[in-house]
Amino acid sequence: MTTDTSEKGLEELIVRAMTGRTDVLSPEYVATENSAPVAGGTGWILGDANHYDREYCVDLVQLRGFLLATQEPLVEALALNSDGPSRRQFIARLQGEISKRGVIDVLRNGIKHGPYHIDLFYGTPSPGNPAAVERFAQNRFSVTRQLSYSRDETQLALDMGLFINGLPIATFELKNHLTKHTVDDAVQQYKRDRDPR
Repeated sequence: MTTDTSEKGLEELIVRAMTGRTDVLSPEYVATENSAPVAGGTGWILGDANHYDREYCVDLVQLRGFLLATQEPLVEALALNSDGPSRRQFIARLQGEISKRGVIDVLRNGIKHGPYHIDLFYGTPSPGNPAAVERFAQNRFSVTRQLSYSRDETQLALDMGLFINGLPIATFELKNHLTKHTVDDAVQQYKRDRDPR
């Protein structure tokens, strides 16, 4: 058996370890609102780069999945099942709050949108609190490979993105010294190609 020492091989190993999925590259796998972590992983769901909304920087399927599981009436109230003015208003509001307050504050405190308060994360439960344990289990931690983020046709992509309930929390540009790439190459790539906005 040959070991894949390419960047793609490294991505696959990392994603397999996180998600427990052996069909990482299989075209049959499609992430849905009901996707759940599988045995053998560390609790992460395999995301789909096609679900990432580049305009608003959010994985709409994972966000909708979290809200369906935790605050189902909001999915209809915010029209999250179809593209339209109501959904775009909510997503724009979410993006604005993240820009103003940061993603961590938005996850911790949620947002207000019109008459609604939207919780976007349930924190680590304290011991002996079964309701909090149940709520925490409804969070959706997902990892997405080859995440195209550019809004133009250059199709610039990150090697991996991590999301909590559809909101981006970290990105990775993987390098492999066996292919003569170093951490310095990744740093330069972020500086040169990655607009922090």
